[in-house]
Amino acid sequence: MAAVIQEAYIQGVSTHSVDELVKTMGMTGISKSQVSRLAAEIDERVHAFLDRPMEGDWPYLWIDATYVKVREAGRIVSVAVIIAVALNTDGGR
Repeated sequence: MAAVIQEAYIQGVSTHSVDELVKTMGMTGISKSQVSRLAAEIDERVHAFLDRPMEGDWPYLWIDATYVKVREAGRIVSVAVIIAVALNTDGGR
C-alpha cells in the first residue's frame, strides 16, 4: 500500500484523493497525516540522493530531457525532466 500512496504523491494526487484511492482498493482509508508522513519519507530519500558527494573524475556525461504532465496550481502542465548519466573512470554510474 505504501508504494501506491507514494506513487500517487509523486503524480500530484491530493491527500483526499489518496484516501479515496486507498478505499477503492478495498483497504481502510488513510489520514492526511499518514500521507504527509509518507511524502516526507520520499522527500528525505530524494534529498539524500541529490546531496550525496560525487568524488573523483567523471569524464563522460550524457544529458537528455523528457516532458511529463504535472499538477501545478490546480492545472495540468508539461514540465521538462532532465535525465543525466555520468560514467567515472572506474566504470561506475
